[in-house]
Amino acid sequence: MAGSSHGHTPAAWTGVIISFIGFCVGGAFMVIANPVGFWAGIGIILLGGVVGGIMRLMGYGAEPKGRAKVQPQTQG
Repeated sequence: MAGSSHGHTPAAWTGVIISFIGFCVGGAFMVIANPVGFWAGIGIILLGGVVGGIMRLMGYGAEPKGRAKVQPQTQG
């Protein structure tokens, strides 16, 4: 998997970090028995998936297999 850049993209890292924060928020509010805070944490987890997906569509994800990266042409 290391050769395919699986998960080694800005989109993946951003989505995972946001989701991790959501897990921490949800877990903390679960311990202090606050259902509203728990559901806010669940919302943050879902937000991480949405942000990661949007960033992937914007081009911050991995290149599809079989597609070569385009190198800029130099004038010379």
